[in-house]
This record gives sequence, structure tokens and C-alpha cells, in this order.
Amino acid sequence: MKKPGGTNLEQRPEPLVFYIDECLGKGVGIALQSAGAEVRFCGGDIARGALDPDWLPTLGEKGWICLTKDKRIRLHAAERSALLKAGVKAFVLTSGNLTGVEMADIFVKNLRRMENMARRIRRPFIAKVTRTGVVEEYDGVLGE
Repeated sequence: MKKPGGTNLEQRPEPLVFYIDECLGKGVGIALQSAGAEVRFCGGDIARGALDPDWLPTLGEKGWICLTKDKRIRLHAAERSALLKAGVKAFVLTSGNLTGVEMADIFVKNLRRMENMARRIRRPFIAKVTRTGVVEEYDGVLGE
């Protein structure tokens, strides 16, 4: 709908792009694409096997949102520092020992929650995504 001056009354938000970390596998990204998300995979702009400090700046530059199950990004100072310095928004799957289908299902079920959080909270941040549907920012990550 346009108002008389020709500008849009309703502004559509910028599309969010989710980067699927290599540790998740392609199935997660394909499931998210089927759910309507814009997705990028490891092996395109980011080489397979790249270390976190090497690929996180690319995500920050592009404004892509990281999806991972790599808890080191939250727990280890070097990885956390690289993520925060790069200005990345990241969602970390907290449940271990899941199949690719189970991981995909958790991310798809929580896609809208992740999108809402990504639009609401300025970068950088690290949030957890749990098997039970909790999507929340990790307390204290930015202050450590």
C-alpha cells in the first residue's frame, strides 16, 4: 500500500540470512529453506574446515546469522572473542547426540523465535536453542 507521496506505508524488514555451520550438515539448512528461511552453507563463501577466527569475520561483514552446535563458541575465550569482535549473531543448539533430522526439526520449530530475536537484539549476541523450544540469550556472555 502506498501513500500519496509514493512511499510505502508498510516497510518490509530486511531479509535475514542464516549461515549453517559445517558441524550441522546440509540437512538443517535444507529444512530451514523449506520453511522459508534464506540460508547459506559452508563451502560457498566460507571454506570447509576453516577455523572460527577465520570465518566469523565474513559472517559479521555480511550480517549473516550463525547457526551452530559448537559450544566452544560460547565457552572458550578465543572463539567467543572472535564471534563478538566480528559482530555476529549466533544461535547455539544446546542438545547433544541428536540426529541431523532432530537438529533440523528443532531449528525449524524455533525459526520464528530466532528471527524475532535477531531483529530485536543488536549484534553481537550468542543465544541458545534448546530441544524444548527455549530460545534465549546467554546471560553474561558479552560481559565476560
